[in-house]
Amino acid sequence: MNHSYYTQLGKMSYDNLDKFLNNLSDAELKILNSEFVFSAHPHQIMPQGNHYTDWLILGGRGCGKTRAGSEAVLEMVRTKQAKRIALVGETLHDVAEIMILGVSGIMNCAMPYERPKFLRSERKLIFPNGAEAALFSAKDPDSLRGPQFDFAWCDEFAKWSNPQEMRMMLEMGLRLGEYPKQIITTTPRPIKILRELIDSPTTIVTKAPTQSNSAYLSKQFMKIMEARYKDTRIGRQELEGLLFDDFEGSLWSRDMLEKQRIEKQLPQEERNRIIVAVDPPVSSHAGSDECGIIVACTDFNSPKNAYILADFSVRGLTPAQWAKRAVDAYEMYHADRIVAEVNQGGDMVRSVIETVNPNVSFKGVYARRGKISRAEPIAALYEKGIIYHNGYFAQLEDQMCAFTIDHIYAKNSKSPDRVDALVWALTELMLTTEAGNPRINIL
Repeated sequence: MNHSYYTQLGKMSYDNLDKFLNNLSDAELKILNSEFVFSAHPHQIMPQGNHYTDWLILGGRGCGKTRAGSEAVLEMVRTKQAKRIALVGETLHDVAEIMILGVSGIMNCAMPYERPKFLRSERKLIFPNGAEAALFSAKDPDSLRGPQFDFAWCDEFAKWSNPQEMRMMLEMGLRLGEYPKQIITTTPRPIKILRELIDSPTTIVTKAPTQSNSAYLSKQFMKIMEARYKDTRIGRQELEGLLFDDFEGSLWSRDMLEKQRIEKQLPQEERNRIIVAVDPPVSSHAGSDECGIIVACTDFNSPKNAYILADFSVRGLTPAQWAKRAVDAYEMYHADRIVAEVNQGGDMVRSVIETVNPNVSFKGVYARRGKISRAEPIAALYEKGIIYHNGYFAQLEDQMCAFTIDHIYAKNSKSPDRVDALVWALTELMLTTEAGNPRINIL
């Protein structure tokens, strides 16, 4: 049943509707009752017409974005408006386990007669009417070279590591059919490409807070979320689905980072001194702080400039595991030194790293000032326009733009370990020499 069919039902008089329903069999009534359109929230109903190319749903956690995406795909297939579909998530695992097999995924939302076959090894869904959907990871933009589509569903777009390039590649592939379009479901984050998408005249934007779907969520969850995040900026973003471009009082801004971004990789021969900086976590369980691991270098041709090359930060690893990850980065980038904060681990930090590779050049550093005090000189280097990001580092940049006293020391907030590692790397490269004297006058 398509949308126009339900519109006709809505126009029936009470007597005619009653007569129509009484003439349906129990099986037909069961099918009608299970149709999503009768239980959907307004923000989950796909806009009609062909005056748009992008339907963007900005929603809080648990507001029903995934269900809306699944139902949109099924509706497009059901009405034969889509035959070749792209399903894009942050990783292939996310596409399979959330968008396809999840509680609100395509397989669970489809009626038995329209449920597709999931060919995991081939990364595709095949629907009974012949339509096909291919799976793509946002970490691999080049995988979109060649394929073409008439519809796409992009999930958690604002979390992608390189949303700009991925969107460009996908747009070039949306070239089948008379009116190709896509649905983009995401919790908002203050990134430039999302703002451009919102401002586009061919985008329809739908907003929904977590509260709008509270009937289907745990009451305990809603109670905890409200108690912890009510009236906070993080809560307004993650639960109310509101977009904030920057955090007031942060040492870094989105505009600053965008202006100092260089997408083309800095050639190896132009990298002068290369540092891998590590900010170790206190513990190693799944809910512990991250181990910040940042790779940075100076510019051989312009020694006063520095570049952030990579972010290997990770959560939940044992000391031996994060040490191996740091050493792998050291070897991969032919680094000159690993610099690691040793306030918490002391000799253990050096020991676990040298156990992986005893030939690593290692330097332990101690944090004798607070996070803000250590970060301010580095932020000043960004303001001088001499620090560049060689690529996109979404999670690192999120932490940088939220780096305020209120956020860092807020109750239940996670330590900004990626920023801490970045500060150690740039301090080593730009503010000290082997003798410990400043290299650059930042005043």
